Amino acid sequence: MAEQVGTRQLRVGSRLEWVLASGAFAVTAEIAPPASASPEDVRRAAALFRGHVDACNVTDSQRAQVKMSALAASALAAQEGVEPIMQMVLRDRNRIALQADLLGAAALGIRNVLCLRGDDPQVGNERDAAPVYDLTTEEMISTFRRLRDGGLLRGGDKVEAPPKILIGAAANPFGGSLEESFANLRGKVTAGADFIQTQAIYDVDAFEEWMRLVRKEWLHERVYILPGVIPLRSPKMAKFMAEKVPGVVIPKDILERMHSAPDPKQEGASIALRTIKALRKVEGVAGVHIMAVNWEEIVPALVRDAGLHPRPEVPTPPP
Repeated sequence: MAEQVGTRQLRVGSRLEWVLASGAFAVTAEIAPPASASPEDVRRAAALFRGHVDACNVTDSQRAQVKMSALAASALAAQEGVEPIMQMVLRDRNRIALQADLLGAAALGIRNVLCLRGDDPQVGNERDAAPVYDLTTEEMISTFRRLRDGGLLRGGDKVEAPPKILIGAAANPFGGSLEESFANLRGKVTAGADFIQTQAIYDVDAFEEWMRLVRKEWLHERVYILPGVIPLRSPKMAKFMAEKVPGVVIPKDILERMHSAPDPKQEGASIALRTIKALRKVEGVAGVHIMAVNWEEIVPALVRDAGLHPRPEVPTPPP
């Protein structure tokens, strides 16, 4: 019998699902597997995050760079006591591989996935690779939802044991016009996403405008929204993020603060902390996704300083 948390019924029993359903403010972070067969980098990052986050994204050959597989790295993170959110990209998988990897992940005890399109191979280190993109992101989400809830593969065959998987997707509040980015979110929610992680937010006021559209259609009642936060390490990084990363909007005052700060890393941490505290006050926000690019050690400090530590204790272990 499915467990009930408040008014919500748990579908898969992951820690992340329990925290979100309980109404606690969730915290997720990110592990980027290395281009290596050694497990040590993944284990080290997981140990750093253990006890400070509710779950951790494990990236899937990010920026089309060849890295350790997200499935293997997710299993390593779980061994270190950190619940993984396994990223899965459409770039490298057709519908057979997508469903096969989902079943395999569930068999290994992985309870969360994040559905992504994936960067084009042309931006990576294997530019002659043929991109797949057999399905759209919305079709991927709906395929996983049908497999989980109905035990049916996309082609119609029934599976013996459906995967218990919380289904996530990404959203970019500032990717295109406000209406376009909101329509993208609506499509993923309609397809069946359980939670959404967004691109990095620096302009909380502008994000609030996007959230007003979310609340207007009551989407925050249908999906958990976790805005992204990327701590800035230097003025150079801030300039790059503002000019080169699609959908990232950094207000002028933040750029100026990073440029004039005597200690840019400390200033970047301060900006990230203030952003997290501001996001907690936005109606409809269920948590925060901290993407500490090459600065993983800042995550425990941010979680503590934001008053988000210790993390909630899940009363019963997942079945």
